[in-house]
Amino acid sequence: MEVEVPSPVSESVVHPWDPASWRNREAHQQPKYQSAEAVAEVEQQLASYPPLVFAEEARELRRQLAQVAEGKAFLLQGGDCAESFADFNANRIRDTFKVLLQMAVVLTFSGNLPVVKVARMAGQYAKPRSADLETVNGIELPSYRGDIINGIDFTAKARVPDPQRMITAYNQSAATLNLLRAFAQGGLADLHQVHAWNLSYLENNPQRDRYLQLAERLQDALEFMAVCGVNSDNTPALRETTLYTSHEALLLNYEQALTRSDSLTGKWYDCSAHMLWIGERTRQLDAAHVEFLAGVWNPIGVKVGPGMDTEELIRLIDRLNPNNEPGRLTLITRMGADTLGDKLPALVRAVEREGRSVVWSTDPMHGNTVKASSGYKTRNFDSILREIRDFFAVHRAEGSHPGGIHLEMTGQHVTECTGGAWGISETDLASCYRTQCDPRLNADQVLELAFCISEMLRDGRSS
Repeated sequence: MEVEVPSPVSESVVHPWDPASWRNREAHQQPKYQSAEAVAEVEQQLASYPPLVFAEEARELRRQLAQVAEGKAFLLQGGDCAESFADFNANRIRDTFKVLLQMAVVLTFSGNLPVVKVARMAGQYAKPRSADLETVNGIELPSYRGDIINGIDFTAKARVPDPQRMITAYNQSAATLNLLRAFAQGGLADLHQVHAWNLSYLENNPQRDRYLQLAERLQDALEFMAVCGVNSDNTPALRETTLYTSHEALLLNYEQALTRSDSLTGKWYDCSAHMLWIGERTRQLDAAHVEFLAGVWNPIGVKVGPGMDTEELIRLIDRLNPNNEPGRLTLITRMGADTLGDKLPALVRAVEREGRSVVWSTDPMHGNTVKASSGYKTRNFDSILREIRDFFAVHRAEGSHPGGIHLEMTGQHVTECTGGAWGISETDLASCYRTQCDPRLNADQVLELAFCISEMLRDGRSS
């Protein structure tokens, strides 16, 4: 990987592209910094830093996502709604990593499919907002846009966008990635330790017995393999795993500064994460975010809401993946449990009819956000599960592949989403509501959801 390499004309776009070409387009959801000189200084500093991820890692993820597009693997993407500078610590990173591993083991072993694991970690610091200003008790201030931009405290000083926060985001992302790689390669992911993955909450989890039964079955399988000569010493896949990182490519100054030209291929990669996605509010065809991600060679995603029509979707696919390469583009539907069953079939049919290769994934979180009577934003587990079931049903009916799941979740025992086996109610929300922005599924709810999805995967194989 090298920084100073002349920009090629990317084969994936129909016009000359370079990492700064987005600046000629309208850029939505960007902060209004007070000093352009201060922003440029931070960008220059970031451009001199080492990449957070490497081009070959991103290419390997594209290869694995190509298997997902063909229905030969399943994408598990999850993590925090918005990472917090203040909550940055090893225990939180470890607990989210463990929950992802638990969910992946359930999906792999019960669903009988390889699982591609992509975390919303090590860079998910920016959040789009529905309004530029926020009013509390008659006081109006700029909206909180994530720790990479401004502070969550409702004070005039905290809400001023500060470009130095990009440096903090880089440093915390680097440390998070370092720890995730250590966990993935250093023994924590060893399948022989599946019992040890139990977090403290599992002792009282309604899914405890079900999980332990799966762990026993897995242990029996591993013992049989050991008798046959297959063990952790000679088969690294039993003791190691690969976890990729992702975030919404929202703050374009940061993304451009971490974009590098690969010394092997000459192609540009956004080295802030393995996978980037475009949100529902920034997917305009002629705007800056689509322009930027059209030119990088990472696997990318785009959120697809209920307002998307078939013509716009095909045009967006062709803009972001004109060579129709499997694994390049993931469509992440976010429509709501009451809407997806009506809106999704026409989109799936159009993509199938036009022969476009995409990964279909579902984000059942954003379309099911409501405000509780107590004032907290929340999401109901049953609505989340219903949207997932409808997502699977639509794809089965249309002959397409329900390729993945995209969750806002945490390894902490928070009370932000209602429902689930624990029966969290609206009155329970205040007991442990910790999110920086949107409500997340807790570790209990994630494990319960994993068993439900594994049943859908099994049903799809038998049908």
